[in-house]
Amino acid sequence: MSLQLKRPLLLMGCGKMGGAMLEGWLKSGIAAAGVTIVDPYQNEDFAKHPDVTYYDTAEAVPADLNPEVILLAVKPQQMDDALAAYKKFAKPDTVFISVAAGKTIAYFESHLGTEAAIIRAMPNTPAAIGQGITVCCPNKNVSSAQSKMGLTLLQAVGEAYNVEDEALIDPVTALSGGGPAYVFWMIETMTEAGIKAGLPEDLSARLSLMTVAGAGQLALSTAGEVEPSQLRINVTSPGGTTAEALAVLMNEENGLQPIMTQAIQAATDRSIELAK
Repeated sequence: MSLQLKRPLLLMGCGKMGGAMLEGWLKSGIAAAGVTIVDPYQNEDFAKHPDVTYYDTAEAVPADLNPEVILLAVKPQQMDDALAAYKKFAKPDTVFISVAAGKTIAYFESHLGTEAAIIRAMPNTPAAIGQGITVCCPNKNVSSAQSKMGLTLLQAVGEAYNVEDEALIDPVTALSGGGPAYVFWMIETMTEAGIKAGLPEDLSARLSLMTVAGAGQLALSTAGEVEPSQLRINVTSPGGTTAEALAVLMNEENGLQPIMTQAIQAATDRSIELAK
C-alpha cells in the first residue's frame, strides 16, 4: 500500500457505506494507526478487530484523539445533530470527508468552521463489493497531501476522482450515485418483458441478471480499447432481432436516450433542491 495513515481514522457512522469502506481500509492496511468508530450499533466483526475502538457517542471520544481523517458517514437527516461534537477536531492537519448526499461544503463549514479541511464525496453502493466509483470535491483548506489521502481512502472500495467545481456533484449524484438503482430497474423490466414473451419467471430473471452483469463486465474489460457503441454494433446484425429491439429503444422521441436524459436531469434538480 502506497499510503498509510500515521494517526487514527475517526468514522462517524458504520452503516452499509461506512462499513464497506472500513472493511477495505482494514484489508489494505491503510488504517494501521487505528480506527475509532462512533455508532450506537456495534458490528461484532469490526468490534473484535484489534485496530478498532467503538464509542456510542461522539462526546465519549477522547478529546486528545487527534485523528488524521474523519469520515462523516451518517444519513443526511442525522447530520445536524451529530456535527457539533466534531468541531473540536477541526484542525488544519485533520481532514473531514463527507459521503452524505445533499450536504454541501458550505454546510459543513457553517458547522465545523471556515478553516476546516473538508472533502465532499459522492460514492455509490457497489462500494460494498469493492466496485464503487466516487467523485470528490475538496474545499480550499484541503492540502494536496490530504486530497491524495482522501482519494486513496476512497479507492479502497473502487475508483475515485477529484473535481474542482462542487456544482458537478449534483449530476454525479444523479448519474452514478443513483445509477445502480436504474440498472436494477432495467433488470426488473427485462425480466418482466421476458415473462410476457413466454419465458418462465425464474429463467427470465436469471437471463436478465446475467446479461446485464456480463455486458457490464465486457464493457469494463475492453474500456479504452472498444467503445460501448462498437460493442453494441458488434452484436447487432442488420435486419436481425437485436436491430428490431434497438429500433424501439433508440427512438429519438420516446426511446431510452430521451427518457434517461430526463431522468438524470430530474435527479440533478432534486440534488440541487436538497442542498438548499
